Amino acid sequence: MPRRRITLRQLESFTAVARHRSFSKAAAELHLTQPAVSLQVGQIADTLGLPLFEQVGRTLVLTEAGEETLQMARALDDLWTSFEATIADLKGLKRGRLRVALVTTAKYFLPRLVGDFSRRHPDVHVELAVADREHIVARMRANQDDLYVLLYPPEDVQVEAHPLVDNELVVIAPLAHWAVGRRVELAELCGERFILRETGSGSRRTIDSHLAKLAIKLDVKLTVSSNEAIRELVASGAGLAILSRQAMGTDPRQQEVCILDVGGFPLRQPWLLMHRRCKLLSLPARAFLEEMRGRWQPPVDSNQTAT
Repeated sequence: MPRRRITLRQLESFTAVARHRSFSKAAAELHLTQPAVSLQVGQIADTLGLPLFEQVGRTLVLTEAGEETLQMARALDDLWTSFEATIADLKGLKRGRLRVALVTTAKYFLPRLVGDFSRRHPDVHVELAVADREHIVARMRANQDDLYVLLYPPEDVQVEAHPLVDNELVVIAPLAHWAVGRRVELAELCGERFILRETGSGSRRTIDSHLAKLAIKLDVKLTVSSNEAIRELVASGAGLAILSRQAMGTDPRQQEVCILDVGGFPLRQPWLLMHRRCKLLSLPARAFLEEMRGRWQPPVDSNQTAT
């Protein structure tokens, strides 16, 4: 298969269609006509001798050959981005692109760190993607970003991970709760209704691991994927919750909740800044990674539970 028969322009059209799952939307993004985009994608399919898309109902989906082509196109995009950054660096410029994907709870601290980096490197284009763990891991498997912020790396992807900052999980209650102002043990709260993050989230994994070690089972009445919604539910008296301190703001009482003094809490698990081991990082991504490394300090209090 002659390599020259697949061009960068054809791959650009193909990846746009794959991203939008639509030829018309891809054409609009690229400022081309739909027939032109269809022609370029068709030329790749003709070169490979396999279709790249198939129509399932009203949805356009990638074939197996299409998935492989998309992975190849993203790898080439990484190489080109690295090449551009290297040339810019040789010119003494600080240009390039930094793509970071983070789970929702990390949105309370990471954008400020990225903002500080962006102010120091104003010519670097930064892209942030915020989603739940399932979607962030899917982006990692698809090699869509440079760096990822998660509590736990996925088991099926080889990564390099560096601790960033601690995620502290605390027990919160409405302001009028009987345990406010008292030192209590978690076992004393077993009769309470609890609201927790959804199964599969990093925070829930930390909580479940801690409960398993204590052989304690909480009465979980609600599982919610939004920290803000959990906070509001607790304020309304719907139950207690175990939530990241970073989701509480500087004054939890302004949210009509308070942090209880519970033995063994806060639970601490460091946020990890990670990338695929095989990832060819751009210069901006390497610079950001280097700036972030060393920020994390292990907890001083050895009595605190680390999971």
